Amino acid sequence: MPDQPTQTVHLLVLIHGMWGNPSHLASMHRIIEQTRVHQSSDNPDGTELHVMLAETNQAESTYDGIDWGGERVASEILQEIEKLEKGGKKVTRFSVTGYSLGGLLARYVVGILHQRKFFAAVTPVNFNTIATPHIGLLEYPSLRSRLSSIVVPRFFSRTGKQFYAVDRWSNTGKSLLEIMTDPAHVFYQGLKLFPHIRIYANAINDVTVPYLTAYVDLEDPFINHTTDDLAVEYDDKYFPIIKSFTIQDTPTPKRGPRPYSLAWFRSYKPPLPPRLQAPFPFNIATTALIPILLPIILILVLIRISISSYHSRSRIRLLETEDASATQRLVHVFGQLERRVEDIVADMADDPATPVPSPNSNQADKVALRVTPAQRRMVAALNTLPQLKKERAFITDVINSHGTIIARDIKNFEFHKIGEGVLRHWADAFIL
Repeated sequence: MPDQPTQTVHLLVLIHGMWGNPSHLASMHRIIEQTRVHQSSDNPDGTELHVMLAETNQAESTYDGIDWGGERVASEILQEIEKLEKGGKKVTRFSVTGYSLGGLLARYVVGILHQRKFFAAVTPVNFNTIATPHIGLLEYPSLRSRLSSIVVPRFFSRTGKQFYAVDRWSNTGKSLLEIMTDPAHVFYQGLKLFPHIRIYANAINDVTVPYLTAYVDLEDPFINHTTDDLAVEYDDKYFPIIKSFTIQDTPTPKRGPRPYSLAWFRSYKPPLPPRLQAPFPFNIATTALIPILLPIILILVLIRISISSYHSRSRIRLLETEDASATQRLVHVFGQLERRVEDIVADMADDPATPVPSPNSNQADKVALRVTPAQRRMVAALNTLPQLKKERAFITDVINSHGTIIARDIKNFEFHKIGEGVLRHWADAFIL
């Protein structure tokens, strides 16, 4: 009896963000299943789409760094492929989508797979990120941003340092994020193999991952969106994705209830997380309690973060001293290669002749944020990818659009459904 032909598989890996777990990507998983997995059953070449939600880097483990998280996810991918092969299936195509921190993990994973010659046998297809801090977190001219730049590197263990690119990942003293955007290394070279690269960014209201780093740009045309008269044209099919925008020369008077009127109090939303929002008149009571509640909440949050960071550092020490496979990690392989070409690579990366875009002077005046030379090089390198496409989501009337863009929790927050338009755009643009 002749052997049955092997079922070929297109493997799509979904990677969640900081403090996350696979349930955060439930809407993403559901929509890709609805639009593409069923469609793949009718694929002329017989290749089926198989979706894997990364599970090995959850909650506290996300403090352990982009590199350790990437190593975990890469191992999980290889185990998934082995499991599929035991079931008579063969992975022939590969795609990955990362949300927030997950996008940086995805870029690291691609570097690991490329270094292991994975793409010699498996065709890379789609690489996508949503609300990912590609050039790290930036320092804006605000108290909140300044505090974040101090607290995050100190209290968020290895990941916090890497977010602000203050780690020293290589022998040259460069941060991991800078190494990952260097065309001379496997991370960038692996990324370049994907014919379809698309990134999604929140144009406004993303307190966690602002526009510039998610969109990989040095100018933010939306920075004054609350005062500028913006005319935004939404995509007819994929709201809140925008097709275009213009800034009117003559601002239109803003309409709304008169401040401190009854209508104003009824619509007022205090600057609190969605779970703490309340309808009128409780919104006023909640606002009055902020001076009492805020210090208590901040203390509890700092205690929780400190404990998680302590556990993370303990795990990292254990991993680096006792893991027998540690010498096979990409950081060690990279170090061995780097020692041979260190001087050449350093000269290439620091070459003042390399063109680096600078922000428009008017824009720089409006936004006096701190962009390092390394971050400028990251922007320049990523924007030279010819297949890179970018999409903006314009989500209004929310305090933080970071979770909304992926419809992270539609069960508890009805307004998160707004993000389903972004996910449908992603799913429809996905190439089987």
